[in-house]
Amino acid sequence: MSSSKKQKTKPLPVSLKELKKLYYEMLMIRRFEEKAGQLYGMGLIGGFCHLYIGQEAVVTGINSVQKPQDTVVTSYRDHAHMLACGMSPNGIMAELTGRIDGYSRGKGGSMHMFSREKGFFGGNGIVGAGTAIGAGLGFGHKYSGDGGVAIAYMGDGASNQGQVAECYNMTALWDLPVLFVIENNQYAMGTSAPRHAAGQLYRRGEGYGIPGEQVDGMDVFAVQKAAKQALDYARSGNGPYILEVMTYRYRGHSMSDPAQYRSKEEVASMKEERDPITQVKNMLQDQGVDDDALKAMDKDIKAIVAEAAKFAQASPEPEAHELWTDILVERV
Repeated sequence: MSSSKKQKTKPLPVSLKELKKLYYEMLMIRRFEEKAGQLYGMGLIGGFCHLYIGQEAVVTGINSVQKPQDTVVTSYRDHAHMLACGMSPNGIMAELTGRIDGYSRGKGGSMHMFSREKGFFGGNGIVGAGTAIGAGLGFGHKYSGDGGVAIAYMGDGASNQGQVAECYNMTALWDLPVLFVIENNQYAMGTSAPRHAAGQLYRRGEGYGIPGEQVDGMDVFAVQKAAKQALDYARSGNGPYILEVMTYRYRGHSMSDPAQYRSKEEVASMKEERDPITQVKNMLQDQGVDDDALKAMDKDIKAIVAEAAKFAQASPEPEAHELWTDILVERV
């Protein structure tokens, strides 16, 4: 090729506008989680705190192809799912720090906050519980005929729970619109997937007639494509679908986990070679988006996250009488 001719850039899988949006959303999740880790270290977040750093492409890719009537439920590594659903960083951070302005009025903490308005039905502390709640949400979508799909996230460790198999059976039996997402980050707490799970997780629904697929969870576009096909399948009345998303968490299982069951070289290799945010950043640079624009975006995100931390610390703790609220919902 003549040196006078410019080398053509690789075609984008999405528009430049969508590319910027995906980058922004993944970077927001990472910066939020970094700040949450910082507040935990300062003693401002009590209890457990599980960070999503490294897995940003999963929920970002799936959320980008959802419809407004869809519902989401997940486990305890849930802050990213809340942000993806459009929940306020201020409200999430306030809940993390146990303040009255949090989504569960300071009583749920990291693992138990919800927003019915945003179609988010929790982080849930019980391993695998999101699948049963997701099955119920799927029943609700089918019963009401609203065209929605329930997206039920779980980890690779949770996929071994007995209730998951029960939910596969029931959702298949009733053709419920449920997308089961297994976020396989390679480690169930401290046990690697090959040591705790026999076979391929996405194929565990075959006995119930549930199709499944395994996808690269470090590639937001691969996730996006697979999720769209899976959601279309479930939305069309075909019943549930299983999506196993191969991803990786950079931090320990929780903030109290030193993660000594894997080498520093393994983690460094994933960060350097497979980071989902860096991949999109490189694509933006290839499209002519300069460093100043990327730095400005990062600065804006950091300001939003810093404001969320400030808001949370200024919010008061719930008073004693709050122990007796939000216990029972009475319906006429």
